[in-house]
Amino acid sequence: MYDKWSGKTKLKKKSRLKIHVAVDIKTKEILALEVTDKKVHDGKIMPKLIEHILKRSNKKKKFRIKSVLADGAYNSNKNFKYLEKKKIRPCIKVRKSSIIAHKNNMIKNIEVNF
Repeated sequence: MYDKWSGKTKLKKKSRLKIHVAVDIKTKEILALEVTDKKVHDGKIMPKLIEHILKRSNKKKKFRIKSVLADGAYNSNKNFKYLEKKKIRPCIKVRKSSIIAHKNNMIKNIEVNF
């Protein structure tokens, strides 16, 4: 649509979706999938994915999550605490600007130190 006052074309903003996937890296099997709006922060989705995997677990196929590999978008103290509570080893890229703090999870502080 052409705006007669500014002389510019107005484009409709497209809504975007994000897909969050949990994959077993040995079998390459998709274990959980979550589709969100672009406004939802990645870090809030990780607990949902893990809970979905654990709920899917049955007597035939028992899922035990040993570790989680994730990019820096999942780097939050809340996620580190959640993983510690579930006894899951976090392998999450910490941001360069991260600092060691008493309020941080111990494992996150160790990762920041490296």
